[in-house]
Amino acid sequence: MSSRQKIVAGNWKLNGTIESVVALAKGIAEGAGGLSCEAVICPVSLHINDVRQALGSANLTLGAQNCSAAPSGAFTGEVSAGMLAEYGCRYIIVGHSERRALFGETNATVALKCETVQTAGLTPILCVGETLDEREADKVDAVIGAQLDAVVDHCGIDAFQNMVVAYEPVWAIGTGKTASPAQAQAVHKMVRERLARQSNSIADELRILYGGSVKPDNAETLFAEADIDGGLIGGASLEAASFLPICLAAS
Repeated sequence: MSSRQKIVAGNWKLNGTIESVVALAKGIAEGAGGLSCEAVICPVSLHINDVRQALGSANLTLGAQNCSAAPSGAFTGEVSAGMLAEYGCRYIIVGHSERRALFGETNATVALKCETVQTAGLTPILCVGETLDEREADKVDAVIGAQLDAVVDHCGIDAFQNMVVAYEPVWAIGTGKTASPAQAQAVHKMVRERLARQSNSIADELRILYGGSVKPDNAETLFAEADIDGGLIGGASLEAASFLPICLAAS
């Protein structure tokens, strides 16, 4: 029987002002006392310290949305995993579909970032997922398999002992479409079984999140599936009134 603790991570993306994110963080902190899931907040890098101060000693964990693949050097505009660690981050989202699609991040780049995050002592939230075209062409297993294999090949299967995987069907992000619980479970099971070929124990303990238009009204049915260990939440994480019920559904 697995001892996997559910985890819900809020990806605030490129949103907010100092005033609004502090208010949001305080609102979430006020309602987080009774949560038994792990709740993670991922603001824009510039806002991390303000959010950290607003959270105080609340039962919440800080994360970041992205980092450089390099630990330091002549990379203007980048932020390193080590710098984010200094500001109290414990997780970094790696390979989000927006990073892959809009900023050209390849499977190889994502694998490098996973290594860099772990070297800094933090945990990657590795995002994998397929587009609508890829799903309709019956390429789901091949696409996600290649995304996973790149990380396994570069970092080794043992790296997944300190990693979270988030399955995000790209066609369900910000579109209002959601994979059915059965569709999501099928992919989560595939991910776990693929990694289990190399280590049953690591695959069994790996937390796999669903990220695709999770809302308070569908969170409970999604999280009830055997291989869905929580959610990577976008739009619904921008209000305490919607993020907290999702966290409660995972508690």
